[in-house]
This record gives sequence, structure tokens and C-alpha cells, in this order.
Amino acid sequence: MKFLIFACVAAVAVAAPQYSYGVPAESSEEVAAPRAASSEEVEFVPILKDDRVHEEDGTYNFDFEAANGIRFSQAGSPDGDEDAVIKAGEYSYTAPDGTEVHVKYVADENGFQPQSNVLPVAPEFPHPIPQFVLDQIAFAAEEDAAAARAVEEDSDEVAAPSTLYGRPN
Repeated sequence: MKFLIFACVAAVAVAAPQYSYGVPAESSEEVAAPRAASSEEVEFVPILKDDRVHEEDGTYNFDFEAANGIRFSQAGSPDGDEDAVIKAGEYSYTAPDGTEVHVKYVADENGFQPQSNVLPVAPEFPHPIPQFVLDQIAFAAEEDAAAARAVEEDSDEVAAPSTLYGRPN
């Protein structure tokens, strides 16, 4: 029984997380200068504006601006179906490649609807529709119209498709 308890304690000790604290600095130069190779460098960005207003009826306004150029503004109210909140706002920032991104949006019963010149746009149809396809569509529409007229003229009989097609050439 003592061996079993000892084995459990040893297993817990071995499974405990192992922390690495790095190698101590060997010279005073390394102690004085921060390590440049750190992947966790954190840049301090001051907040220039942070205004939040929340009314009793559920309407709200939110404005935020940071020193690095990030801006976010949003307003909302519970005017949707079943008191769903309808939101409208905009945000802007500078992309890593230097492009200025500005997005305006509305979020309502139709979903999130952004508008921006940086959003992708579907390509145009790759080629025009051939004339024989347009002719076939027009022919099918004429057939449908003729069948509808036949049903109106003789409401007792159901119009059937014609079986008297010409022989192929």
C-alpha cells in the first residue's frame, strides 16, 4: 500500500509542468540591454478616446480611437423584430501593407452588411451567353405562354406537351 501511494506521488511530481526560465545573463551588457530576440514584444498604444453611452431603453453609442490609427464607432437600438438590436457603425485602421481600410456597416434583420472599397467583389460573368441559348430560352417562354393560353381556353382539359415534333435533319 505504501508503495502504491509513493508511486502516485512520484507520477504527479513527474507530470507537473516544467518551466524554463532561460539562461542567466553571462555579462553585464546582456543584463542592461533587453533581449531583441523575444517573440513577445508588446507595443504600448495609448487610447485617445473611449466614450460609451448606454440608455435605459437599450440604445447605445460607442466611440473608440487609439493612437495607432484604429477607430471604431457603433450605435444600436432594440428596434428589430422581437427586440433584436439593430446596429450601424464604422471602423478604420491601417493594414500591414500600408493600405488604409475604412468599413461602414449595418447589422439588422438582413444580417451584417459591410461597405468598403477594400472588400472583394465577385468577378463579372466570364463570357457572354451564346445566341442559341438565348433563342432556346425565348422558345421555352413561348411554349409556356401557349400552354397557359390553352389552359385558360379549355379549363376542363389539361394541356399536354406536344408529341408531334419534326424529324431531325
